[in-house]
Amino acid sequence: MKMMQKVACTAMITAVLLSVAGCGGMTRRDKNMTVGAGIGAVGGAILTGGSTLGTVGGAAVGGIIGSEIGRR
Repeated sequence: MKMMQKVACTAMITAVLLSVAGCGGMTRRDKNMTVGAGIGAVGGAILTGGSTLGTVGGAAVGGIIGSEIGRR
């Protein structure tokens, strides 16, 4: 990976972790959806080389999966 991609990935992961830490009033399902969207965004960005479409698509898919996991 290029240096800028590593920095961007690290920044994204840090932002997700900090945002989840501030979610005290959220339900478990909401938290799972948020974490899933963050992980999906990072995964989509990595798999598509930083493509905006890949990042947004990964976030959408991750959010849906996280939401479904939160139902159970």
